[in-house]
Parts: sequence; structure tokens; C-alpha cells
Amino acid sequence: MNHSPSADRLFEAILSLKDIDECYNFFEDLCTITELRDMCQRLDTAFLIDEGVSYQKISEQIGVSTATISRVSRCLNYGAGGYRSVIDRMKEGEE
Repeated sequence: MNHSPSADRLFEAILSLKDIDECYNFFEDLCTITELRDMCQRLDTAFLIDEGVSYQKISEQIGVSTATISRVSRCLNYGAGGYRSVIDRMKEGEE
């Protein structure tokens, strides 16, 4: 995605959210239920790929297609690093 004033505004808005309740409220207004579910599934998929879970088990557990799993895997391994930075940061927070 190219940088643009609209994208900058969206990301600044997200960064301004103070807690999980504000996140729920903002994303409920911003996204459809399906869009939000899809984003949640993709992030869950990235975490499971990182843990070494097989595509078959991920598909069964989360209910996503192998095409989606493959796309998330490509992004996790060869993308912009967004999944990796979030996964690593959240793992550090668990320790």
C-alpha cells in the first residue's frame, strides 16, 4: 500500500486508541462484521504459522481456506514485516 494522507489519517487514528474498548468501538464503526472477522482470522493464522502448526490444522481450527493460509504465510515470511513485528512484540509481552 502506498503512503497517502488518507492512510496516514487512518493509522494515526488507530494509534490514538487508548484501550481495547476504544478499539472495539472504533473498529465496529469502521468495519463490517465480516471484515473484522477476516482480519482476526488472518492474525490468528499468522500466530499459528509462527508456532509451526500445519495448514490442515489451521484450516480446521480457524475455518480459513488453505489459500488464505498460504497468503498469510507469504506475508509473514516475505512481506513488509508487519506480522513479524506484531508477533514478536506480543510474544515479548507474554514473557
